[in-house]
Amino acid sequence: MEWRIPKNATEVRSFLGLAEYYRRFVKGFSIIAGLLTKLLRKGVVFQWTEQCQRNFDELKKRLTSTPILVLPSGSGGYVVCTDASKQGLGCVLMHNGKVIAYASRQLRTYELNYPTHDLELAVIVHALKIWRHYLYGEKFQIFTDHKSLKYILTQKELNLRQRRWIELVKDYDCTIDYHLGKANVVAYALSRKSSGTLANLGSHNLTLLLETRSMNMKLEVDQMVGLLPALQLKPDFVDQIKEAQTRDPFLMRMLERVK
Repeated sequence: MEWRIPKNATEVRSFLGLAEYYRRFVKGFSIIAGLLTKLLRKGVVFQWTEQCQRNFDELKKRLTSTPILVLPSGSGGYVVCTDASKQGLGCVLMHNGKVIAYASRQLRTYELNYPTHDLELAVIVHALKIWRHYLYGEKFQIFTDHKSLKYILTQKELNLRQRRWIELVKDYDCTIDYHLGKANVVAYALSRKSSGTLANLGSHNLTLLLETRSMNMKLEVDQMVGLLPALQLKPDFVDQIKEAQTRDPFLMRMLERVK
């Protein structure tokens, strides 16, 4: 999970806001986060120690490992939480209460002049584009902390940019609902993260994974990179394929024709 080392209490508070939301999934959360929490106390001089760094790294590791990041099972139950700020766009994709992916990015130069209304719509469009393979054809909810977006689909006075975005949103079977910014804590934190790189963690190899379930393939998942499936063919499996090919009558006939 790419999150730049906090330089002040505000940046620590933003990171802990995300972490706190999923504390029920993180074993020993209070102990790990305790030292970072002390940096938020009034009158405490901000000092980032080696132990702070270790605890920070450990929390990032645990936030991107099972059971927080999961593969979706079945249809329905999708929720997208979004938030935008002058620092960037942040969104979270959830399925039945568990996170599938986080995503955030800094604003592009031309977006810095967008009004708040357009930024909040821009992050919704961003989420729909990067998670289309999950959401297209599904019925789901989008939560935003901008009240007016609840009615954006029925508004008549829209600029060209908004009209273009609304056409994209209408391709999806979704409802846009209001959720207070501080309650929408994960997306809120991501939109204010200080790193400029895309933090898009999730099940990118989902299609490949689903296709191999019926093949009895052995899969390895690297927990250190947050359930980004590292699919590896074991040598014994490759040998099994070669052996099976020699017993396949159809394949043998095809090989004879080639010869």
